Amino acid sequence: MASPSICLLAALLALVAWQAIASDPSPLQDFCVADMHSPVLVNGFACLDPKYVNADHFFKAAMLDTPRKTNKVGSNVTLINVMQIPGLNTLGISIARIDYAPLGQNPPHTHPRATEILTVLEGTLYVGFVTSNPNNTLFSKVLNKGDVFVFPQGLIHFQFNPNPHQPAVAIAALSSQNPGAITIANAVFGSKPPISDIVLAKAFQVEKGTIDWLQAQFWENNHY
Repeated sequence: MASPSICLLAALLALVAWQAIASDPSPLQDFCVADMHSPVLVNGFACLDPKYVNADHFFKAAMLDTPRKTNKVGSNVTLINVMQIPGLNTLGISIARIDYAPLGQNPPHTHPRATEILTVLEGTLYVGFVTSNPNNTLFSKVLNKGDVFVFPQGLIHFQFNPNPHQPAVAIAALSSQNPGAITIANAVFGSKPPISDIVLAKAFQVEKGTIDWLQAQFWENNHY
């Protein structure tokens, strides 16, 4: 049978370990509306004094039922995050409408701070994500109206409308007030200043001239 001193030591170690991994799983007050004008720098935004908060801080006439014009890759992402609705601060959620032209795509990208759950409202989408090294396994699916698919946080994913005649529309919810987006092609070939073409030619195992051509393209953002 364990001695009392050993039991006490185990209990203390458990307490220390719990304190080391403890975190706030939810807000510590009803809300923390973002004070966009506060000079205080925090992870997120400082709280606006509650006496100045009103319903408009939790509202936006976003017209997410209205079709959007798509760009040259054939998509338009209308993101509603804490920058549009200050009341989202500390709540860990945002939403986006995504419009896809016929044969349009939301190109391979990642959200560094959020998991995404996507629902198809109109049309058909071919979607997928790729796991991390070393396996780089592709999980993909064809979605129809009403179908739902999840993209795990930080993994490269995409959506493509395979219909050459009809557009598609989806709504995505993301588990962050500010999920961020890194479009792979834009980041690699459109960075400012540019990544060395020697580095990229070696990484992609192509001629330097191919990299120079890619870097000369206009890498358009589809997030609005």
